[in-house]
Amino acid sequence: MKRVVLALTILISGLGVTYPSAVAAYNFGDFRSETLTSKAWQSLAEGDIEGVLAYTNKCLELYAEQAKGMQKTLNNYPEGSNDEVFAYWALNDVATSLFIQGEAYRKANMMDEAKEAYQRVVNEFTYGQAWDTKGWFWKPADASKEKLEMIKTGSNVDFGDYSSSFMTTQAWQALNGENVEEVLPYVNKVQELYAKKAKEMQESLTEYPWESKEKIFSYWALNDVGTSLFIEGEAYKKAGKKKEAKKAYKTLVDQYYYAQCWDPNGWFWKPAEAAQQALEELESM
Repeated sequence: MKRVVLALTILISGLGVTYPSAVAAYNFGDFRSETLTSKAWQSLAEGDIEGVLAYTNKCLELYAEQAKGMQKTLNNYPEGSNDEVFAYWALNDVATSLFIQGEAYRKANMMDEAKEAYQRVVNEFTYGQAWDTKGWFWKPADASKEKLEMIKTGSNVDFGDYSSSFMTTQAWQALNGENVEEVLPYVNKVQELYAKKAKEMQESLTEYPWESKEKIFSYWALNDVGTSLFIEGEAYKKAGKKKEAKKAYKTLVDQYYYAQCWDPNGWFWKPAEAAQQALEELESM
């Protein structure tokens, strides 16, 4: 118990977060694994690392054995309908909780504890899958392997929650900061995870969506994959790699034409049209 309290103290102080001397009581709700995992995500987003550990450890306490039982029945990731994947709920939520725990430790610079959490996902709960509210599953074990490699190499590339919006934003920031080499991991990961969904969205359209902002945002994968390809083209152009830039721009124009990008000033612009203009400029050089 003393070790846990000490770890929490180090973890919280490392994040610059202060708490009252009495440890707050956390509400576990209905104690379902889904509830605990959701609360852990929320705590991570809020910087409440003590909350992350409370919810993830409770999930492990209640459901780890059941998750291990599900893992033993599998030799690959479950496929099929969403309901068929959700049937492995304990495995999914325990794997996700451990990944969240690893993230909490990593952000607090407690790398040994982070590596231990990530490694448990890889070793014990390999086939767990996490549901993204945008409508797809991702694999905490694969994400954990990337985090372990990142710690090993000292890389500062952080895919965050692996959402297309987060990684596209990171790619923009890297491009704006002239860190051209840092752009590519983000845009490649967006394309790796979301290209299939983006192509489905593209094929469902015959014109640019326009009815409302919400309607346009509903094509999130198409928008982010298209935008990431434009960013890739811009990165290569800045680096003087004309051939690679043209390839990225052309892929955007040919495969993701109806992508749109939200400008924080309050409007949408069309990456394919910007890419077409960039292609014409490169051809004239």
